[in-house]
Amino acid sequence: MRMMMPLLALLTLALPAKAQVPAYPSAFQTQEIAANGTTLHVRIGGKGPAVLLLHGYGETGDMWAPLAAALMRDHRVIVPDLRGMGLSAIAPAGYDKKTQAADMAALLDTLKIDRADVVAHDIGNMVAYAFTMQHRARVTRLVVIDAPIPGIGPWEEVLKNPLVWHFRFGGPDMERLVAGRERIYLDRFWNEFSADPKHFDEASRVHYAALYSRPGAMHAGFAQFAAFDQDVIDNRGFLAANGKLAMPVLALGGEKSFGPMMATIMRASAANVTEGIVPASGHWIMEENPAATVKLVREFLSAT
Repeated sequence: MRMMMPLLALLTLALPAKAQVPAYPSAFQTQEIAANGTTLHVRIGGKGPAVLLLHGYGETGDMWAPLAAALMRDHRVIVPDLRGMGLSAIAPAGYDKKTQAADMAALLDTLKIDRADVVAHDIGNMVAYAFTMQHRARVTRLVVIDAPIPGIGPWEEVLKNPLVWHFRFGGPDMERLVAGRERIYLDRFWNEFSADPKHFDEASRVHYAALYSRPGAMHAGFAQFAAFDQDVIDNRGFLAANGKLAMPVLALGGEKSFGPMMATIMRASAANVTEGIVPASGHWIMEENPAATVKLVREFLSAT
């Protein structure tokens, strides 16, 4: 592995000065790590038991800066951008969550980490679930936040909600429609999935829209959703073959979003689930109520 000047810093210099998101502590370093046939952009900082933070769609690993700063006091914090997202390489394939779980296994292997807590949001939930189901001995605690798991619990009911039309939106014609209009497309997510759109501020919108406007980035994003049918097959197979998860699981929902449904989802595939609600928040928990999110996650990870 080779330490590199943070690519995110270079990108930020190219953006308007206002396009800033909360910064990671200066003690964090970035690495470009080869993993499972692709290259992941990874932030690493702190000392102690490892914790892996996985972001979702419409954001990158940058979303976790406030939580990473709080956890680094007593954890080694690892925050990758998922395959094809953020500053990770645009992989030509492999957006099913089983493959991305293998990305995470390879990443932890490279860092010589045998076990870790895993905290995830949105698409990150799905990668975290696939990783945990296949590597149960490597996950000490699991936190999943405000997004469904393909094929698990009330998945078919979730699909009937008109708000998730984007699950089936993709393909070359859709990419042509969105090309050059990435901000318009992403604003729809940030507005409709928040309790108050003002809480997903303009600086964050400019920042993430620039990242999702990179060549191939929207293709990779659409591919995350296009893989859901395969994810359903894989996830149901994991559960049928090995049964429910046994480690402690925290299922957090935004009060104005998934709320207690997160616990319902996880109880279909985990035996030890704690329900949690992020108050006064929609889907974008780190933008809408970071203090409550950090408190809930820290308390769960530090519980004996």
